[in-house]
Amino acid sequence: MKYESQAVAMPYFIFALILFAGQILFGLILGTQYVIGDFLFPEIPFNVARMVHTNLLIVWLLFGFMGAAYYLIPAEAETELYSPKLAKLLFWVFAAAGTLTIIGYLAVPYATLAEITGNDLLPTMGREFLEMPTITKVGVVIVALGFLFNIGMTVLKGRKTVINIVLITGLVGLALMFLFSFYNPVNLALDKFFWWYVVHLWVEGTWELIMASILAFVLIKVTGVDREVIEKWLYVIIAMALISGILGTGHHFFWIGPPEYWLWLGSIFSAIEPIPFFMMTLFAFNMVNRRRREHPNRAATLWALGCAVMAFLGAGVWGFLHTLAPINYYTHGSQITAAHGHMAFYGAYVMIVITLISYAMPTLRGRPNGNSNKAQVAEMWSFWLMTIAMVFITLFLTAAGVLQVWIQRLPESGEALNFMATQDKLALFYWLRLVSGVVFFIGLVVYLWSFFIGGEDPAIEAAES
Repeated sequence: MKYESQAVAMPYFIFALILFAGQILFGLILGTQYVIGDFLFPEIPFNVARMVHTNLLIVWLLFGFMGAAYYLIPAEAETELYSPKLAKLLFWVFAAAGTLTIIGYLAVPYATLAEITGNDLLPTMGREFLEMPTITKVGVVIVALGFLFNIGMTVLKGRKTVINIVLITGLVGLALMFLFSFYNPVNLALDKFFWWYVVHLWVEGTWELIMASILAFVLIKVTGVDREVIEKWLYVIIAMALISGILGTGHHFFWIGPPEYWLWLGSIFSAIEPIPFFMMTLFAFNMVNRRRREHPNRAATLWALGCAVMAFLGAGVWGFLHTLAPINYYTHGSQITAAHGHMAFYGAYVMIVITLISYAMPTLRGRPNGNSNKAQVAEMWSFWLMTIAMVFITLFLTAAGVLQVWIQRLPESGEALNFMATQDKLALFYWLRLVSGVVFFIGLVVYLWSFFIGGEDPAIEAAES
């Protein structure tokens, strides 16, 4: 670690991983409730478990992005962080707000939570992924403003690089798009229209810039490839991501009432969206093949390559499978959507945060060459356990979605069944998904355990051998 202020990233990474573990635990609860309907009822109803599962995903990724910025920006700007004290203060504010919100979900009925947090003054609650109380949303805005000020001032006083500019652009965009969560029109179609400005323009817009900049940073560190080469790739990737992602929002406008031209715009630009993810895959493997040195942190390199591949499969291929309007007419809101969402989030954003943590945490702990070989072997086992488990989760949900469409939404195949009768037919796939989820959780436990495995510096081990 070259700059002492990079150490403020560590609590963000640690808390992110704790929340990640919580997210997967609630995912297992949800998976069990799919096949055993009264599991943990009434203590943890399905709607509450789902809120906690999805909200923990968003919050822990935000902690991961912030930790990544606090580590990456000083290294790129070649200067200490503007205010490490502000970064630590914002960590505790965000951690307290997030923890109290999750406790609120679990401790009181959602309507009561809305009442005691003043939702009647500025109604923002009740929308998927944005269920957090209004007061929590205000807290997120305050934390985001302080965070952007801190890293912005750091870049202004230091070196300006393509990587830190792209990262800040993505983070500013993330914060701006979140402001639409405060706009809650009475008209349902209009509400959905602006709701997608947050959800879609996060995951298929600004977050892609964050992902690309972090991937570029890690690849520079582990391959030694010229910065100019990586920056050229980065320009092209983010241009394609923004062009396709912004107009690709249209694939969410198909069935909510906007004009018919969105069927064409949404289909065409959504079909382009896999291209920047495919380019990221080519980019990552090309850089590793052209590497000037073999970095001892093999685990971080594996996560970087895996991230590029899984992002392309989850966000690109599985997104394209049901994004064209004639197909989406039958598939929207089915388990095919869930299959795409699981692999896309894991491949694009979970894995990029883990990639940086895998590279940065050893350096923050005084191991610039990475953890010991024994620890890295455990970490790579965790990579394969989690990644293969996620592939099977996606395949089982895809199979469930195809069957769901066939027997519920295609009357040509016979008399269409109602929703609940259809769900009974999908039970086998839900059981298989649950088993895969257990394997995923085992992989996460192995990953967390790898941080506690001691041993020599891998460079020293290589020299001794």
